[in-house]
Order: sequence, then C-alpha cells, then structure tokens
Amino acid sequence: MAANADGALERQFRLSAQGTNVRTELMAGLTTFMVMAYIIAVNPATLGFNGELDITQIATVTCLVAGVMSIAMGLYTNRAIAIAPGLGLNAIVAFTLVGSMGLTFPQAMGVVVAEGIIITILVLTGIRKYVLEVVPMPLKQAISVGIGFFILFIGLTNAGLITFNTGVPDAGSGTSGGFLALSPLNTWPIFVVGIGLLVTIVLTARKVRAALLWGILAGTITAFIVPGDVATLPDDPLGGPDFGLLGQFSFSFIAELGILTSLLVVLSLMLADFFDTMGTLIGVGGQAGYLDEKGELPDSQKPLLVDSLAAIAGGAASASSATSYIESSAGVGVGGRSGLVSVTTGALFLLALPFVALVNAIPAVATAPALIVVGVLMVSVLGSEAVSGAAKKVRGIDFANIEESLPVVATMLLMPLTFNITNGIGAGFVTWVVMKVAAGKGRQVHPALYVVAAAFLLYFLRWALFDADF
Repeated sequence: MAANADGALERQFRLSAQGTNVRTELMAGLTTFMVMAYIIAVNPATLGFNGELDITQIATVTCLVAGVMSIAMGLYTNRAIAIAPGLGLNAIVAFTLVGSMGLTFPQAMGVVVAEGIIITILVLTGIRKYVLEVVPMPLKQAISVGIGFFILFIGLTNAGLITFNTGVPDAGSGTSGGFLALSPLNTWPIFVVGIGLLVTIVLTARKVRAALLWGILAGTITAFIVPGDVATLPDDPLGGPDFGLLGQFSFSFIAELGILTSLLVVLSLMLADFFDTMGTLIGVGGQAGYLDEKGELPDSQKPLLVDSLAAIAGGAASASSATSYIESSAGVGVGGRSGLVSVTTGALFLLALPFVALVNAIPAVATAPALIVVGVLMVSVLGSEAVSGAAKKVRGIDFANIEESLPVVATMLLMPLTFNITNGIGAGFVTWVVMKVAAGKGRQVHPALYVVAAAFLLYFLRWALFDADF
C-alpha cells in the first residue's frame, strides 16, 4: 500500500527527475511549516491590535488560507514554495488602512481583494515585466527596507520597549508635542520580551530553522511563570476553529476614501506585494535550482498566478494578503525540491486548525521579538547587492548620490515615522521624479512614473485641494 502511495506521489511530483524522494520532501515540508508557523500567532497579534477582531477567528483564517493556497501552489506549479498571510502586508492593513486612514476591517480587506484582482490581471496579461521596468531598483529596495523599519517599530512598540511621552500643550495651536523614549526596563512584560528576544537572537545566530517560533514559545512560557498575569489561558483553549471572518470584505472603501486615494492605497499595497513576491520567487528559485542559464524562473506565470490568487483569498477570508514566503528556503535547504513540500506544509497548517484557540494564550510581548527580528532581516537588504527581476546582481543603493538617496531615505523613514506605508511609497515616487528633473535627467524617467508621481502628489495635497478629512 505504501509503495502504491509512493508511486502516485512520484508520478504527480516527478520526484526522481528532481533528485529527491518522498521522505526528503515530507521532512522538507515539515521544516518549512516549523519556520513559518510563527505567523499563526503573529498575524492575529497584528490584525487584532485594536481588539476589533477576534483572535481565534484571525488564527483560523490564517491557517485556512496558508493551508489551501500552499497546497494549490504545490499541485499547480510543482514548486517548493509555501504561502501564508504576509508579514508587512498585514501591517499595511492594520496600521495604515485601519489605524491611520480610518477604514473598517471589511473595507481594508476590500482593498486587499482589489489589489489581488489587479495583480492577477497583470499576471494574466503579461504586464508584470513592464511594471518591474517602470519602478527603479533603488525604490524597490527602499520599499522593502521601509516596511522592515515599520515592522521593527511595531515590534518595539508591542514590546513596550519604546513609549510616546506627551509634551507640553501648545495653547496657540491647541495641539501638544511629544517624543519617543526608552521605557524603564523594570516590568515583568519587558522581562518576557527580553527572554523571547534573547532566545530568538541566539537561535537565529546559530541558524536554527524555527528560531522565531521557539522565541515565541519561550516568551509565552515565561509570561505564564512571572507574576502579574502577563498571560492567561483562554476559557476554551481547545475550542476549535471559528470561521466567522470568511467573506467579511467590502469595496465601500472607495466611497470612504474617494477614487484617487483608493487607487493610490491599492497601488501601494500592490507594489509592496508585487516586489516581495518577485524577490521570494527568485531567491527560493535560485536556491532550489529552478532558474535557467539566464537567471530567470521558467514558467513563472504559474507561481505568480497562484500568488496573486492568494492575495484575493487572503482578503476574502479577512486574513490579509497572502503571499509566497521566503521561509520556503528552509525546506529547500534540507533537500526539498517539488510541490510535495508545499502540499505537506499546507496540510500541516490545516491540521493546526483544531488548536487555533490556543493562540489567545500568547501575549503580544511574546510575539514582539519575532517582529523585531523580521524587521531587522528585511532592513538587511541595505548591506547586500540587490537582485533584479532577471536575477542579475546589481549595485546596492548609492547613498552618496543625492538623486538616489533622498527618495530612498524618504521612502524608508516616512513609513515608520508617519505610521503609514502609503506615505513612504508616495514620497519615494514624487521625490525620485523631482530629483531627476532637477538634475536635467527627466528623459531617463519612465512616462508611467510621471503619472504615478503626479497621482501621489495630489494625494499629499488632498487637504489643501479637496478639503479632505482623512
């Protein structure tokens, strides 16, 4: 019976042709799941930041989307690339669309669905390469780094390591100033953060695959040991999944924000999702031996299509935009090569569904170290050469060149400082065009970039021109 099963898997995934076997693929799938499993706790902690969404419901749709779309990726593409709600993309939903722009969560998820539909159209029409050519490489890098800084800032805030001290009110303007400061390191929650962060950093330095997951577990265990009710068990820890968030999305964000702003927030999310996906496919593809002699991913249409549909599925399920995970490289690193890896990873996410209520026992201070480390890892692109869409190594960001550094720094810093990723992306586009025109290099700017920059300029001037209140 086992031989027949192995034979069926061999025929489905062409294991021998890829130099692998069933045992190796199953172990690789387990490895990828262990490395990605932190998202089961971190996604609810991020989307549930204001208490509006139920943690068990978020954990449920997180596992559901990750499971179904990873299996779809494995079966349709036969690639060892797993999918889950994207860390960074969920921050855009929670802190920019809901926290900063005032959308409801169904409206924010409507933005995700719209973004997924647009990316799907771009994939089906073959326009993805055109989009890659329009956006300069330094801005692509800056978007990734900026989101990394944003996640790092969220992690430090959730950890309670930094706080905002309110300043003295200004009688003339009716506003008050303030500043960020290091919190006193004398509380039990911060002790929990310290333990979790120490475990995560040590295991990461020692290249332990599931360092983030072990860090979360160490922080959670510590939270139950220390005084002060830092963590509490849910009333029904084995209550099972709750699918109440499925289908809770709305396109009424268009009426709420207006057409121009709606287009720009969808575009911002699309750009973040698009370049994150391309980087993942090229990075994992290179490690797995998927790339051809030109450094391109053959038949890339298939994984891109599944990834774009995953964005739609994530929004429709209220799990945030789902995307290909760079952590898939962990499974590839232990020998995984075929879609059986992704199918195994997806099956394990689905098997986790009966236990999702346990996520309620994980306090925010236990997930904060994972956010801090992931943010640092995303920022690390500054110290290495970039990889273009054709997998050719190109130079990193030239900070000595003001034409390049000003837009890049504006993109990277405005995201965390304004708590809004759209602001950072928009500032990057506008300042890039302005600097090139000022330097007499306007002809080097792609015409489409002028259109996008003009739209973002109108977005920034919306209060003055349209008396906007958002």
